[in-house]
Amino acid sequence: MSPTILLRDIDEPGLATLAVYERRGGYRALRTALAMEPAAVIAELDASGLRGRGGAGFPAGRKAAFLPQGDMDRYLVCNADESEPGTFKDRELIAKSPHQLIEGMMIAAHAAGANHAFIYIRGEYEAQARILDVALAEAAGAGYTGERILGSDFSCSVVLHRGAGAYICGEETGLLDSLEGKRGNPRLKPPFPAAQGLYQGPTLINNVETLSTMPHIINMGGAEYAKLGVANSAGTKVVSVSGHVRRPGNYEIELGTPAREIIYGLAGGPPAERGVKLWFPGGSSSPVLTGADLDIPYDFDSLAKAGTMLGSGAIIVVDDATPVLDVALKLAKFYRHESCGKCTPCREGTNWTVRMLERIETGEATPMDLDIMASVQEHIMGNCLCVLGDAMAMPISSMIAKFREEFEAHMQSRQLAGVR
Repeated sequence: MSPTILLRDIDEPGLATLAVYERRGGYRALRTALAMEPAAVIAELDASGLRGRGGAGFPAGRKAAFLPQGDMDRYLVCNADESEPGTFKDRELIAKSPHQLIEGMMIAAHAAGANHAFIYIRGEYEAQARILDVALAEAAGAGYTGERILGSDFSCSVVLHRGAGAYICGEETGLLDSLEGKRGNPRLKPPFPAAQGLYQGPTLINNVETLSTMPHIINMGGAEYAKLGVANSAGTKVVSVSGHVRRPGNYEIELGTPAREIIYGLAGGPPAERGVKLWFPGGSSSPVLTGADLDIPYDFDSLAKAGTMLGSGAIIVVDDATPVLDVALKLAKFYRHESCGKCTPCREGTNWTVRMLERIETGEATPMDLDIMASVQEHIMGNCLCVLGDAMAMPISSMIAKFREEFEAHMQSRQLAGVR
């Protein structure tokens, strides 16, 4: 049985309130962290091996250490714009344990020397935003945020900012532009946010799950937390499992757990008499794996070796009764709609991909169109300011490579039926 840390007793009545959270030991980690030098807090995060849980998987301690020191405003931004299809872990963490997030933010802000903090929350998360509003007021009233927190020399304000529903604002620089009141477009990097981010100041950006983990690392100790998981993938991970499974939901697993145990053991697997055709390991933007890949350990390195990625930690399961063309077309249409249009490869490439898939659907395509479509994906990847274009190109490329025969069979059947 995998240990639970973030989801331990997550359904306890009243956990979202300060009284219940404090009764369970809440904000003890913040008191401990404030008694430590910022460098010592970063050292604990480094020792824990915690990697970012938002998609990139960058070491959290090293990221906090990147912010330059000096007499300037520094910012902490919590990315709660959970827009990746298939991902809904942050929603539960915010709704049921908002003080866990706030405590983690104050620990991270102390470590990075940030004196202003922002939570950028997805516009559709109305209920979660209201819960966070109440929790932030409670935390400020109790002295956990604001001026001279808990009597220390550390001060940090927190502002909750609601987005307007754009997928692109989940990308960190697009988020920063939106937070500044501009259109949410990705920025050219470098400069990176650590040097020149929000309002041109040094900025640390972390995901909800990453920040929510920090109080537990301070309480446990970094070395103890690092004992969980596997090499280069320490700790636990909240995995959102959806699609064709009997028990969809959020499951906290120890990194390195075989994917079969997650999909079949925890989520119950596909409905009776159905098998797994393909699955996305890290949300809709990750290259797909097939039913033959279920014994791969669910961790950063094992998935990378298999040609995909852990991403946001969202497993989407597609059963063998579903045409791969349907999956590819829905995915391509989503990314075409969400492209900001700033980069030509993404703007044009997503549209061309949809049009080619529609040609396959209607029976107008030939096998050569699959080669052209694969080439389009190659020209998108790595040629845009952000990874939105890649987010479509990578899974579409993997579906063409792994299910080419099915695409060709569909074209042939439509042509034989005389559907043009």
